[in-house]
Amino acid sequence: MTEIFKQLYQQQYLSRLQARDVLLAITQGKYEAVEVAAFLSIFNMRGISIDELKGFRDALLSVCRALDLSAYNAIDVCGTGGDGKHTFNISTLSAFVIAGSGVPVAKHGNYGVSSVSGSSNVMEYLGISFQQSEAGLKRQLDEANICFIHAPYFNPGMKAVAAIRKQLGFKTFFNMLGPLINPAQPKYQLVGLYDPGLMRMYQYIFQDEGKQFTLVHSLDGYDEVALTADFKCVRNSGEHYYSIGEFGTPGIKAGDLYGGNSVAEAAIIFMNILKGKGTVAQNEVVIINSALAIQTVEPGLDLEAAKSIARLSLEGGHALYQFNQLKKIS
Repeated sequence: MTEIFKQLYQQQYLSRLQARDVLLAITQGKYEAVEVAAFLSIFNMRGISIDELKGFRDALLSVCRALDLSAYNAIDVCGTGGDGKHTFNISTLSAFVIAGSGVPVAKHGNYGVSSVSGSSNVMEYLGISFQQSEAGLKRQLDEANICFIHAPYFNPGMKAVAAIRKQLGFKTFFNMLGPLINPAQPKYQLVGLYDPGLMRMYQYIFQDEGKQFTLVHSLDGYDEVALTADFKCVRNSGEHYYSIGEFGTPGIKAGDLYGGNSVAEAAIIFMNILKGKGTVAQNEVVIINSALAIQTVEPGLDLEAAKSIARLSLEGGHALYQFNQLKKIS
């Protein structure tokens, strides 16, 4: 690690192979916790290159338990986290709305590191048991049109640094990696990014793989479409800017998207929205994110049509039905 530190202190970038090798060594416990913490912190100060991001991803995918869910043509919806906005679990709620609309979902999730309640925290609290086998995940898809892939069960590389990340308490490049290492490697993906600079990196990676994707970033810093400000999308078809004035929901404030001070509070908010008791602001934010995911799978749909489909799923109880089906399997 000493030589790696020297290289980084001299403002040099790692090659893709160097990045892969050093992260593999970290996941194998070859370095002291203080060295790992220092390594993570350096990248917070000087940024990350696309080769470094690819190399870190290579390392984690090389040790993950691969899943073959290709027959389902599923989509994953998740954000990098790390935006510091403390919102409710928007992408996880959207996953059920998408499933309720008829689109299969392979949701990749984890416990919160820089947030109070990650997707795994709220799912676990609400009685969803995590499947540890491909067969269990396929059963979830067959019966609920959604499966929940709990990252620590399938990504041991992430698990190896979980305690250090928790102690640090701030976002690291592992936030950037989360959406890239779904072990099912789904055909479709909607990703929310806290940093607009990451959009180009993700675009290059997903284009190389032939993935159908939508990347979103709210211009006021959210790693999802928050409708508190204009937002940017990058898709296979190019870049798109949207004004919140287009959506007829003016006046949404950060406080309208508050996610709670505990997992229990986050779970109450989650179920209120899923049961149709959400506020206008909460519902509209879930619907727009769900609609963009539906559009990713059905690019021929215009956004208003996709929003109508998502609204029917949420307000018509279809999303709640899929949740109850998933819980029944648990």
